[in-house]
Amino acid sequence: MIKKTSKFLIITLIAVLALGSSLPIHADSGASDSDSINEKLGPPIVVYGAQLSDNQRAEVKDLLNVKDENQVDEYDVSGQDAAKYINGNPNSNMYSSAKITRQETGNGLTINIVTPDNITEVTKEMYANALLTAGVENATVDVASPVKVSGHSALTGIYKAYDVEGEQLDKERMELANEELDVATQLAKKEGMDSEKVSQLLTEIKQTIAEQNPATKEDVERIVQEQLDKLEINLSDKDRQLLIDLIDKMRDLNINFDQVKSQLEDITSAIKNKADELGLDEGFWEKVGNFFSELFQAISNFFKGLFS
Repeated sequence: MIKKTSKFLIITLIAVLALGSSLPIHADSGASDSDSINEKLGPPIVVYGAQLSDNQRAEVKDLLNVKDENQVDEYDVSGQDAAKYINGNPNSNMYSSAKITRQETGNGLTINIVTPDNITEVTKEMYANALLTAGVENATVDVASPVKVSGHSALTGIYKAYDVEGEQLDKERMELANEELDVATQLAKKEGMDSEKVSQLLTEIKQTIAEQNPATKEDVERIVQEQLDKLEINLSDKDRQLLIDLIDKMRDLNINFDQVKSQLEDITSAIKNKADELGLDEGFWEKVGNFFSELFQAISNFFKGLFS
């Protein structure tokens, strides 16, 4: 009996280890440190959602690693700010909060979603793409919310942080970045799509824009279709047009993505690495099915042996 029990424990242990290696759980790293102030670039800026209760605000401070209020600049972001920066709804309830730590030129853009379970729609790559469109570079951005939210309002807080510190961003680019985030989250909800695929699509379109500098909307249509074909993405005519119109607005604003080409490459690498780590190749779900089939068969054989 002891021998058979040991065998069962070994099978269970193997199953747990196999599951852990086949389906790893990814968690975002904690917020960046607030203890050290860069005297050249200034202290980190923390922007809190205006709808946070006192208890929630204290929780967010802890999540964003704000240990000493004298070491950061603090502001609140409200629906009025959404109306000001992105023509949003002035009555919006704002819960998403963010900490922005400016970095030296060349350090790129780092996004940490500190509460991934509570940011339900927007991914790190989506934030990074939108912020590059808005003109935000060389910063570490930590995003947190004590309640489940889509994550869209965090952009407004980031924009306000730059504005109040005297680093005004172009309003048209901010509005376009918000539109990009809307398009990205809409596409990610479509059947057969996921957030990583959408982020990769947008990133590679921007990289192609940087390389080819399209002069007409027809050029934009060609680039979009080439990337859709390359990534084997099928969109409805309506969604395809939505994407084309978005990219064409980027062309009209003459956004120079060549300046942030290395950061776009970083986003692409991060997406591909995530897919590789998850084992998301063509046979992924087949591997999962085979694994559980073999696991259940092993358990079945064990119990048959136990009572035979």
